[in-house]
Amino acid sequence: MINTIIIIVVALALLYLLVIYNGLATARNRIAEALSQIDIQLKRRTDLIPNLVETVKGFAKHEKDVLENVTKARSSLMTAGTTQEKAEANNALSQTLKSLFAVAESYPDLKSSQNFMELQAELSDTENKIAYSRQFYNSNVLDYNNKIIVFPSSIIANSFGFKKAEFFQASEEDKKEVQVKF
Repeated sequence: MINTIIIIVVALALLYLLVIYNGLATARNRIAEALSQIDIQLKRRTDLIPNLVETVKGFAKHEKDVLENVTKARSSLMTAGTTQEKAEANNALSQTLKSLFAVAESYPDLKSSQNFMELQAELSDTENKIAYSRQFYNSNVLDYNNKIIVFPSSIIANSFGFKKAEFFQASEEDKKEVQVKF
């Protein structure tokens, strides 16, 4: 009888350990999937940018610096490796795109060009998807990090080497108030 109780208690403890471990592993995989979704949207944006730059080039030949900065920022994003590097490159690209759209404001023919308007709409849609993907990623990171620090799963997380994940953060520049002037 005692042996049966011991076997049941050990089996329940192992089952509990398995459930917690699987929950942590699943949460870690959700983070990887969410980061992949960010990458997909960032790739979509980097694919749209050459078309946008070429469209603007036709109208704004003397705006060489702005166009080069957009191209450099796009390249940096494509080569970013870590989550932090991707966040920084993403923020830099967002800033250069703001400059590009400011240049476009100076060219009424460009603003009314169907290609430019479609590209701008696609880019805007992509920016919204990036924002959603970042939010989804950060929600998964929060869930995962909470699982790692709460008892008793923290014991299992530490035993099996689960480490805290990084949040995808906005730069200080992105946090500044946007000035709209007419």
